[in-house]
Amino acid sequence: MAAKRALIIGIAGQDGSLLSELLLSEGYEVIGVVRQPTSTRFENLEAIRGRIELQQADVLSELSLVDVLSASQPHEVYNLASPSFVPMSWKQPVLTAEFAAVGVTALLEAIRRVDDGIRFYQASSSEIFGESREVPQTEETPLAPVTPYGVAKAYGHFITRSYRRRYELFASSGILYNHESPRRPLDFVTRKVSHAAAAISLGLKSEVLLGNLDARRDWGYAGDYVRAMWLVLQQDEADDFVIASGETHSVRELAAAAFAHVGLDWEDHVRVDDTLIRGKAELHDIVGDASKARERLGWSPRVDFEGLVQLLVDADVERLRSRLEPVETLADI
Repeated sequence: MAAKRALIIGIAGQDGSLLSELLLSEGYEVIGVVRQPTSTRFENLEAIRGRIELQQADVLSELSLVDVLSASQPHEVYNLASPSFVPMSWKQPVLTAEFAAVGVTALLEAIRRVDDGIRFYQASSSEIFGESREVPQTEETPLAPVTPYGVAKAYGHFITRSYRRRYELFASSGILYNHESPRRPLDFVTRKVSHAAAAISLGLKSEVLLGNLDARRDWGYAGDYVRAMWLVLQQDEADDFVIASGETHSVRELAAAAFAHVGLDWEDHVRVDDTLIRGKAELHDIVGDASKARERLGWSPRVDFEGLVQLLVDADVERLRSRLEPVETLADI
């Protein structure tokens, strides 16, 4: 039997690279769409670069996407292309809307034109719930986004559902809550904290500036969450699924756990910078109920909060130590 082919839009990011590794382990042929030239060095893909195919395309152009779909003939398409750093969406709201809203529509139209039998996964986000009146949130919770990112993602979520109903496409959405890994950029508070704990433990810096220490998030491990993406497209019928840990932790707890893992007291090194506090843009009580995913997908997270924090800190310690070690030269051999 021929191997399944999967096309991943946004393959070079955290989720795209982790999903690629999972699909390869499941015997898939993996094709990835990138905006840059395919000769570009993609750090997250280095370990599997020789096992995947990359195609350059304009993810905002329906015709460009038609060409990619026609050439690759995938069985499954995973749309992970979207700016993921929420605060940046306030600085680039139009670009955010183009990728997270218009881009989804262009991709759905391209699929409809090329092969309406393709199974499609849309990466939705907990940001679509915004100022939710329901805690925890489920697949039936009304959407109330407050950020440009959340608003654009809500459009993408609705248009995916619309195409499922109107054209009977196998189009599913995973409503993912915060999910982290060592592949997250340092802009994200999880990596900012884990990197700081690692650097301070190695004597490379003395403190880190954070915003609201009481802000709470439903955090999980990205490796667990990409497994849920794959499971969503293995179902008999298309649907939407909340993917979450079901518990929240504060930035204060995050810092305490990270610094404790390297034998330090976080209060000796963390300073609050009021300019980093989001104010009215801060979301509260965003925590997911993944009961449907547990029952229908057989999914549950394998890495808990403590395990996630330790994983992040260990990766940053190893990364920083490797930079500190002297490089062997010919004279040393």
